Amino acid sequence: MTLLDLHNFHNNGFLILPVLLDPSTVDTMLDALANTPDLTSAYGARDLLRRVPLLREIASSTPIRNVIEQVLSPTAFPVRGLLFDKTLEANWKVPWHQDLTIAVRERREIPGFGPWSIKSGIPHVQPPTEILQSMATLRIHLDNCDESNGPLHVLPGAHAYGILASEEIAKHRQTTKPMTCPIPRGGALLMRPLLPHASSSAASPNHRRVVHIEFADTQLPGGLQWEEA
Repeated sequence: MTLLDLHNFHNNGFLILPVLLDPSTVDTMLDALANTPDLTSAYGARDLLRRVPLLREIASSTPIRNVIEQVLSPTAFPVRGLLFDKTLEANWKVPWHQDLTIAVRERREIPGFGPWSIKSGIPHVQPPTEILQSMATLRIHLDNCDESNGPLHVLPGAHAYGILASEEIAKHRQTTKPMTCPIPRGGALLMRPLLPHASSSAASPNHRRVVHIEFADTQLPGGLQWEEA
């Protein structure tokens, strides 16, 4: 098992993992996505853990468990899967933001949880800060991603300040140098959801397929349940 630099992860809010999955596993993931209705030409999709059962299996595979158990705990589990892509037809950019919502099975009015929204038919809610601080995300790259095709940019250490308004993120950008995260095929970015991040349009648009899987290791209060979507 490769030991992670947990000091840097906790301080900076992210780690680049150049090698996570072998080429055959990446090919298998691409085949599964290509054979899932409505995903062939999608530049973004939700509910991957349910729509693509293979991805749930991979989220529990040894290479990924070895990473997640080091930063969370042996009881950690996947709670949400997303797909992102950039192509000539969908060469989008994403402004600076934090990942602030979780997917749950049903809406329950519990202090500290809100606002609520519906995404792809699934209730989503912003939980208290401490829940987001206890989570981790793996962004697995299915294509090479360099500075030419829209890599993620992050603000190292800014996750430690909790939930930030857009003007607060702008202030951090004045004092913290953003870091660009090129990731090779089969590699991944491990990050905290509260780490401010953004991406630019690709200068050379090719596929930049990323499977984004969020993990938690605690149950929700008041009868709320993770949807594991």
